Formats: sequence, C-alpha cells, structure tokens
Amino acid sequence: MQRILISAAHKSSGKTTLTIGLCAALHARGLAVQAYKKGPDYIDPMWLSRSSERDCHNLDFQTMTNDEMLATVSLYSSDADISIIEGNKGLFDGVALDGSNSNAAVAELTKTPVVLVIDTQGMTRGIAPLLLGYQSFNQDISIAGVILNKVGGPRHEQKLRDVIHQYTDVVVIGAVPRLPELNITERHLGLIPSNEATNTNDVISNIAVIIEKYVDLDLFIEASSKASNFPKTDYQIESNEQKITLKVGIARDAAFGFYYPGDLNAFRNQGVELVEFDTLHDKSLPDVDGLFIGGGFPESWMTELEANKSLRHQIKQAIESGLPTYAECGGLMYLCQSIEWQNKISEMVGVIPANIKMNRKPQGRGYISLKPTADFPWPSDKTGDNNISAHEFHYSSLTNFKTNDTKFDVKYAYTMKRGSGVDGSHDGLIYKNLLANYAHLRDTSKHHWVKEFVEFIRHVKS
Repeated sequence: MQRILISAAHKSSGKTTLTIGLCAALHARGLAVQAYKKGPDYIDPMWLSRSSERDCHNLDFQTMTNDEMLATVSLYSSDADISIIEGNKGLFDGVALDGSNSNAAVAELTKTPVVLVIDTQGMTRGIAPLLLGYQSFNQDISIAGVILNKVGGPRHEQKLRDVIHQYTDVVVIGAVPRLPELNITERHLGLIPSNEATNTNDVISNIAVIIEKYVDLDLFIEASSKASNFPKTDYQIESNEQKITLKVGIARDAAFGFYYPGDLNAFRNQGVELVEFDTLHDKSLPDVDGLFIGGGFPESWMTELEANKSLRHQIKQAIESGLPTYAECGGLMYLCQSIEWQNKISEMVGVIPANIKMNRKPQGRGYISLKPTADFPWPSDKTGDNNISAHEFHYSSLTNFKTNDTKFDVKYAYTMKRGSGVDGSHDGLIYKNLLANYAHLRDTSKHHWVKEFVEFIRHVKS
C-alpha cells in the first residue's frame, strides 16, 4: 500500500492547498488516489474528495480507536494506487503533552512516511536546523521529503536547496512559489466549502497544474513507496448496505454540507435511503420517515433560506407533527426563529424559540465531551461515566431563548463535561421528536449514533 502523510511545522503553511493539488495532479495521471484527513474536519475533506473524486475519510484519535483507524485506511485504500493522509496543524502538535494524538502519532500508527510542507517566507539557512530537529525529535517517524512552499523566487529556492543539501539528507520534492492562484477563499472556519464554491473544478484544476509544474510527482510517488508493510488489525468496518426500509431526508446544498462519509454509510448499513433535499430551492419536503440537517453556513445563505417560505413552513409543520429530526450546529441555527449577521436579520424555520446571533469570536471550538441526561430521547448504551466524544466549532449563540415558553418545555439531551454547547453547561435541545445540538457527532465504534437515531425513527414510526 503506497501512502504518504503530509504535515507541516505549523498550521497555515499551505499544506491543505498543496494536498488538494497533489490529489488532483495524481488523479489526472490516472492514479486512484485515496485521501484522509487527520482530526475532526468537514471543509478540507470536502475539497480533498472533489480533487481525488473519492470520499475522503477522517482519522481521529478522539472519536476512533487505533484499530478502527487502521481498518479505515485498510478498507478504503484497498483499491487505491496511492493514499495521502493530510495532517492538521504541525507534525508534532496535538492536545496531549506526550503527542499521542498528534500527526506524528498517525504516521507512527500507520507506518506512513512523512512529507513536510515548510512555509519558507523569510527563511534561508534556518531551514537546516528546523529539518534536523524534526528528524531527531522522534526517530520512529520517517521524513521522506520536504516541499518548500511560498518560495520568494529562483534565488531563494536555490539557497534553500543548497542549505538542505549541505546540512541534511532530506529530499526536496518540490518548491512552490507564492502565487495568488493558490489562494482559496477563506471564511471564519477556514477554506470556503467546496459545496459553496461555484468554480470548484476550475480552482482544483488550476492548483493541479501548478503542482505538476513545481513538484516532482515521480519523487513524491517514490517517497510513498517507501512505506513499510501496513499494520494488520482484526477490526472490521461495516460496509454491507441493507434492504431499504426507511427514508431519511438530508439537507445537502450550498448552506448545509457538513457530513462525514462514514456516517452516511452507516445510515445505508441500517437500511436507510438518504433522500437529499435543497433548502434553498426545493419548495416541498420529500416523503420521508425522518430528517437530518447537518452543519454548514446558513448565515451566508440566510436571505435565500428566508425566501424559501414554503419549505420552512413544511419543515416546521413536520417537526410539530412529530417527525423524528436530528440537527447539528448549522441545522440548529436554521431551526431557530431568525439569524442575525452583519446588521441583517432573516427569518428561519422557527421551531426553536430563540434567535441566532453571529459573533466575532468563536463561542465554542474543539473537542468536547457529552454526558447524556435522563431526557436523552434515543435508545442508547451511554450510561454512567460512559461519555460521548464529539467536537464543536461555532461563532453563533442563542439569544432571547424563551426557556419558559409554555409550548417549548426546555429539555437537554446532554450535560457538558467539556465544551460550550448551547449555554455552557448543556447541549442537545429536545422538542417533541427533535434533537438539535451544536455538537458534531461521528458514528464510530465509540458511539454508533446513527443506529440510535434510526432505531428512534423506527420506534416513532411503529
């Protein structure tokens, strides 16, 4: 299994853009490229999926076991020519002091060689001790090469190459100059999602052309071939789709697109047909047994969402009538009464008696830990101290929350052991058969939330 892990010395080094280009350039050569992203993330994997034309899967120590990560790579790389794991932040960065959840830990677990992307702005001779330090810090990690990024010009590039050759044995795989074409529009959570970009294919193609020009793809492929035998595991990823017995509507459009491929596969493995609907353009809901409205950027599309009154009314009526519904982050925002952003206010679905305000700073970010309450509506085995690991990242907050509304008896599905949630102490608003939270869940061996939700749908339907 040819594979490589792309990391950096620090975040914002440009590795995501380069990884997108590498996936696209190798795919253009006719190779089957399987991408992975370390950590909890939706936006980067969406771009990597588009550039490789295969679903990008996340590898995350917080929500997965080591064996599950190995099984994930083994399964989805089985028919690939090359696999590329993109790290997050720097190679040795992570929450744990011992580095046990770092990018380097992924490389060590999967026995994958590393290519470092180095932001070389303002750097010449200093690149040598940097690379030497990274090589010596953990000698169980194999640094197979370096891609010099944001290079100032031919003279700058030659100095860097000469220094690296003089003082290290690191292979220079590429040197990419500072180019405006490598800038993908960003938003407060990072890159603008590919489901919103109208010129996604053109952007990816342009980046691929630049990578083809400035990166030695043959050297890159050679580096990936140096990976040792992939570790074996007995863990099996469920991948058998069942006979369709339920239909769940899923909001998938420019406003809502944050879904993990593994979660969607889990629905199919439970005998669920996912019926996509467009909150911006569809005037009516499909005939379904449940709803799933994931995360996204509803604030960027709030004018269009408000304009689609027919669908908003139907969603409200469906939830009021008891349709099982699960909403995460952007989905929660959409189900509130309004969204306020940039001095504008737009009406939303109005099921949750609260307004949404977009703030300048994050109101919740990073890993969280949830403890289900006695009111948790789905069948679950999460009892006692068996908490749920998840993540959140939101700039929005609830305002004017009518907690004493006689119609909306506030109940919470979770208490926050770590994280912000809805009010700093709780998350998971429950109303009739609706569960809406800021938390982003992920269906893994540590928490099969999809099975719980589907069982809840079946119970309500019966």
